[in-house]
Amino acid sequence: MLPTGHLLTFALISFVLIIVPGPNVLFVITRSLMLGRAAGVGTAVGGQIGVYAQVAAVAFGIGALVERSVTLFTAIKLAGAVYLVWLGIQGIRHRGALRNALNEITERKTIGRIVRDGIAVGVSNPKSIVFFAAVLPQFADRQAGHVPAQMLLLGAVFMAIALLCDSSWALAAGTARAWFARSPRRLELVGGTGGLVLIGIGASLALSGRHD
Repeated sequence: MLPTGHLLTFALISFVLIIVPGPNVLFVITRSLMLGRAAGVGTAVGGQIGVYAQVAAVAFGIGALVERSVTLFTAIKLAGAVYLVWLGIQGIRHRGALRNALNEITERKTIGRIVRDGIAVGVSNPKSIVFFAAVLPQFADRQAGHVPAQMLLLGAVFMAIALLCDSSWALAAGTARAWFARSPRRLELVGGTGGLVLIGIGASLALSGRHD
């Protein structure tokens, strides 16, 4: 049984970490602006599913390998960076389509596809898995036993808090989208700027190093 004090302390630390906008939050906001609130929330859901996959990896020992292995860390980091840059390039290429086919874009990009995109970004965020590998073991009570189950519970707490915060960002950005939709020029700027933001996030992720 995980001590209540451990759970509450971890929840507080998680909240402080989550409210500071990072790559996942920026990705959610960009998707919500470009495709609407449902897409933003779908991206948030997918992102946290991907993050929880990292929690499971840490709980069953893979996280420790990533924390120690520069090669594996770099491979995950670069995979996520390339994916974000590709999404950014696509956003720039198709920025004009936002002006003429706002509703069609949402139809062509199903919620299932949006959630899968979110999962890919969430699971390939190396900073998250290093955080979980470093922090989760400290909050598990080894004397209580079932340590992997305790880590999964802690991860579920993190996921719930992150999903609530990220969805709030998505809804706020989706509301602002209506203002942009009134002007074709604004919509083109959304597409182009959103693409540049994604490319910037990908480049930043690729250039970031380990903080050992």
